[in-house]
Amino acid sequence: MARPGAAADPRCGDVAPDPEIAPRATCRHAAGRRSASSRRGPAHGRRTEIALTAFYLVAALLALIAVAWIAVPLVRSARAAQPRRAAANLAILKDQLAELEADLRAGTLSAEQYEQARLELERRVLEEVAQERETEVRGHPALGRVTAIAVALAVPLGAALLYAQLGNPAAIVQQAAEPPHEFTPEQIEQMVAQLAERMRANPEDPRGWAILGRTYYVMQRYQEAAEAYAELVKRIPPDADALADYADALAMAQGRSLAGKPMEILRQALAVDPDHWKSLAMAGTEAFERGDYRTAIGYWERLQKQVPADSEIGRQVAASLTEARQRAGLSQSAKAEQAAGASVSGTVRLAPEIAAKADPADTVFVYARPVDGTMMPLAIVRLQVKDLPATFTLDDTQAMTPGARLSQHARVELVARVSKTGSATVQSGDLVAAAREVKVGSSGLSLVIDTQVP
Repeated sequence: MARPGAAADPRCGDVAPDPEIAPRATCRHAAGRRSASSRRGPAHGRRTEIALTAFYLVAALLALIAVAWIAVPLVRSARAAQPRRAAANLAILKDQLAELEADLRAGTLSAEQYEQARLELERRVLEEVAQERETEVRGHPALGRVTAIAVALAVPLGAALLYAQLGNPAAIVQQAAEPPHEFTPEQIEQMVAQLAERMRANPEDPRGWAILGRTYYVMQRYQEAAEAYAELVKRIPPDADALADYADALAMAQGRSLAGKPMEILRQALAVDPDHWKSLAMAGTEAFERGDYRTAIGYWERLQKQVPADSEIGRQVAASLTEARQRAGLSQSAKAEQAAGASVSGTVRLAPEIAAKADPADTVFVYARPVDGTMMPLAIVRLQVKDLPATFTLDDTQAMTPGARLSQHARVELVARVSKTGSATVQSGDLVAAAREVKVGSSGLSLVIDTQVP
């Protein structure tokens, strides 16, 4: 029986090669290569059309941004720049005239000096007015708008003409039509060798060691993968993921055994993160292989809390726990404890007004499911209409899967249904009792089947 995290699993495909090394190359090599022409079909034309459309949209967007960058300041400056400048110059001249008058009153300037300075200021005011009028003609807002319109037309048209003369639209079509590049095994080996050489020249790059370790692992070069992970963990703070990968590679390198050094590394990983799922899985496998089933159960029960019960790993953990408990002689006592502490019981009956719609041989399902909307029952009993009214007790002994049990929930939804087809899913014409939420441990409950599914 496969156990979660067992180092004996070859892990083919579990770890994807880093895209910096050789994305999906090994899978393509194993499946064989097809000619480029065999891959071309309707998708070829769609890729070309999408590529051209995307290129023209991006080009138009860039042209619009360029036009806005140039034209908007032109319009704004034509409207606002000159009034601001005129107002500033007039304020300066007024201040200077006020200073002259103050100096005259204080006796700093003679009347003759004051009159000479005032005439100079008046001359400068006349020059400023003449200059402002000339500038207004050149910078009239209408002229600014005309300039902006001219730029808005000239930039995209000029860009289009230049691209028509100097660009190469065929390159876009060719690039869209080309099939994905495939790497040969020789190219992969060369890239890996280059990365290894780079790491020898620059050993203080943790990311490089991580990529090299993952790549060696996928290539099933486990000893070299373990050496790369050893370099990685020396150069980073304690990290549960890196330590678990190191232990995994080392176990594969020593004949798929987690005993010894790999288990020491797993203990370090669990010291960093006590709930690290991969470390818990492998630590439980190591204990199971030693025959220490109670320790394996401890690790896997902690793991079971970290993974969804209906996932593949959740089902593997549940199956492994069942086997470990059987080997440890704990299965019967565990079931007795569960039945005593986690159950729901009561009676189920058919309402008189709807009894004529059911046949004595029709199947009756009574089950409990999670209140979070999950449809998979946690416990279920199967009866027949001729057995009604009947008492029922739901507990972990009626669990659909070992990983989804009544004892894992504080409250559940209780359902009763009559099915003419015996199907596990609700069908039109079935008779049901309204679902009700109850506390696990409740007894003396009553379910009345009184509604027909449209």
